[in-house]
Amino acid sequence: MVRHNVLKIAVVSALILGPSHGDAMAQRQSLKTQLVGSWVYVSSSAKLADGSPQWGTNPKGLLIFTDDGHFSWQVFRSDRPRFASNDRTKGTPEENKATLRGSLAYFGTYSVDDPNKALITHIEGSTFPNSEGEEQQRVIMRLTADDLIYVNAENTLGTRVEAVWKRFR
Repeated sequence: MVRHNVLKIAVVSALILGPSHGDAMAQRQSLKTQLVGSWVYVSSSAKLADGSPQWGTNPKGLLIFTDDGHFSWQVFRSDRPRFASNDRTKGTPEENKATLRGSLAYFGTYSVDDPNKALITHIEGSTFPNSEGEEQQRVIMRLTADDLIYVNAENTLGTRVEAVWKRFR
């Protein structure tokens, strides 16, 4: 009888505390609550004209959502050339071009449309000035305690991109 009760307790505990518990809890929270925090860039489907990954083979990126509705997004190619002058204001045309092509950063405010699983960003500042003042929408495909996958129907290059992020711990 004691073994039977211990087994019941173990099974119930596993069901309550198991790995699926975090995902079930996350599904009960609003998307905004689930997004709050820092996310590290993993990958995206973005490609350059030659078919290579837009952000190279070992990109670096960070996405931050605050609970008061602000965000910051940045991704960098790891293979950007260093400036010979060691002064960012004195880059050569080639160095400046490689830097611009190999990085993108923007920030602003965000809102969430829970029923449509949409993340709406309101761009206030960007390394691509044409995006400033824009409202951009991403559809959240997967959001768990540790993973964020969203689709941008049309990025600044005019293509559909799926991006993968991991929660920063």
